[in-house]
Amino acid sequence: MINLFCIILFLFSFSFSESLEAIQNAFKFSISKDRLIYHAGENLYLDFSVNIDKGYHVYSSHPDGSLSPTFVELLDSSLFSQIGILNEPKPSKKYDENFKQDIYYHKGAFKFKQDLKLSENLSPGIYNAKGTFVSYVCDATKCIPRWDEFDFSFEITVGDKRSDYSNELLGYRDLYENQSSNQLNNEIDKGLFSFVIFSFGMGFLALLTPCVFPMIPITVSYFTKEGEKGNSNPLFSASLYAFGIITIFTSLGLILSFTIGASGAGDLAANPWINIFIGLLFIYLAFSLFGYYEIEVPSILRQFSLSQENRGGSVGILFMSLTFTLTSFTCTVAFVGALLATASQGEYFWPIIGMLSFSCAFAFPFFFLALFPQYLSKLPQSGGWLNSVKVVMGFLELAAAFKFISNADLVWNWGLFDRFFVLLIWCILFLLISIYLFGYLRMPLDSSTSKLSINRVLSSCLFLFFSIYLATGLPEGKKVHGLIESYLPPPSEEYWIDNLDEALLVAQKENKPVFIDFTGYTCTNCRWMEINIFEQNEVKNLFNNFILAKLYTDGREDLHKKNRELEINRFGTAALPFYVILSKDDKVLSTFPGMDPSKDNFVKFLTEAYEKTNK
Repeated sequence: MINLFCIILFLFSFSFSESLEAIQNAFKFSISKDRLIYHAGENLYLDFSVNIDKGYHVYSSHPDGSLSPTFVELLDSSLFSQIGILNEPKPSKKYDENFKQDIYYHKGAFKFKQDLKLSENLSPGIYNAKGTFVSYVCDATKCIPRWDEFDFSFEITVGDKRSDYSNELLGYRDLYENQSSNQLNNEIDKGLFSFVIFSFGMGFLALLTPCVFPMIPITVSYFTKEGEKGNSNPLFSASLYAFGIITIFTSLGLILSFTIGASGAGDLAANPWINIFIGLLFIYLAFSLFGYYEIEVPSILRQFSLSQENRGGSVGILFMSLTFTLTSFTCTVAFVGALLATASQGEYFWPIIGMLSFSCAFAFPFFFLALFPQYLSKLPQSGGWLNSVKVVMGFLELAAAFKFISNADLVWNWGLFDRFFVLLIWCILFLLISIYLFGYLRMPLDSSTSKLSINRVLSSCLFLFFSIYLATGLPEGKKVHGLIESYLPPPSEEYWIDNLDEALLVAQKENKPVFIDFTGYTCTNCRWMEINIFEQNEVKNLFNNFILAKLYTDGREDLHKKNRELEINRFGTAALPFYVILSKDDKVLSTFPGMDPSKDNFVKFLTEAYEKTNK
């Protein structure tokens, strides 16, 4: 009997030991600092990146909302003082039957942040510090404590503390998410009506951004093709398309805010897999418009269609809405990012109203683009010329496809789809359009034509001229129109520094301020500013007074992630483009957010910042 008891006890102990080991292994964390160099008296922010396996969680850091709060113990109190508790993202909440109370916890991947105040008496040099990260890791039945020791070092350099690095961290979301702009907050304070009008206005302004342009021919071509179906309802299709844009845009924005935060819009737009998917989708649609095959919705999706007569049509329209939403997110970060930040902080009413108003304005013109091609397709004897329109639209979709594929190329750093290659492809595609309209290239559904109409000849000449015009930009150093260049991959620029630390070192040697261009590989607004504003002689002359740093934030390398964290942590935004001017000793002189078509505004920004360095 005793032997049996011992065996049971041994098995229980072994099982419990395995369970404890599983909980131990479920928790992983790493530590990093917000920057490399500090001045005495400044704040230092420690990032604790935590990753917990599925089925486990760790308690919140807030003492009033957690059974065993997560906290940090730091040694070397002579070096710094610890300000407040760990800052954290909004924790999850549930009622615990065992403790008969609400508990607050985190699961998955997230970050804690600790604010430290460096001592005013620190001399220049490198310092080492140690600490312990204390937490309770739990599964459904038990919790175990952890004491994870860590160490870090930091460098103190000569100079007075900088004001923008000396503010106490007010809250996790204030620093990690894209902060709402003052203008947005002002409109909210004015009331519902003012905020809705403001959101509508921002939506209409977004229509002027380069990201939207590729969707115009795609929308026209798709609904022109749909209009050929005798059982289609133009008003219903256009309304469904607009409704899809509004619903998907709003839902996707709010989902991003609750998952990956305000920078999620930029992440989505820069994701290479999404860009590859959209590029392949456009190629697929193009060859359908050429007449090589008909697009059939899989039978499993047909049940979602609203009409058995128009099987697949509704699903296809909603899919077009999703495509439009994904392609347009790149140019909406400035406004949408502010709304997403508000949502991520627990506000739901204003982000929902703002996203709905913004997307309604965004979808309004595309409602008419979807409506009128359907009516157009019902005109008598439309077959021949309408098919020619579809083929031309198909070539334009191919051109758009290479734009998105080049986005993935930039992020993955393949170097295959560079500016020269994409521009060459576009030249060839527009040349093929000209050849097609002249009748020397035929598609499967083309009807025979014995004589070319004057409109067809003029259109062919127009596309031929445009192809030649694009070809003028192929030689190295030659550029075409700024709007076209904004869609092309950026050329290599040797005189721009890609690392802020290096730029500051050069600035100190040459006694110049630093101009920072927070940009993105997939940011068309950034390309527009670079071509249309940066290339102005007055701006180029002013650039000679600065050390130029171009910091990409949407790549996959560690440097790109560091640049993004810098933009969010120090300047409270994830918007692209975003321009900052620093003094040689790393003090903020001025900032300039977003795309501005006014050269004078940008010149004023550069001039006033440079004048501050001479005072």
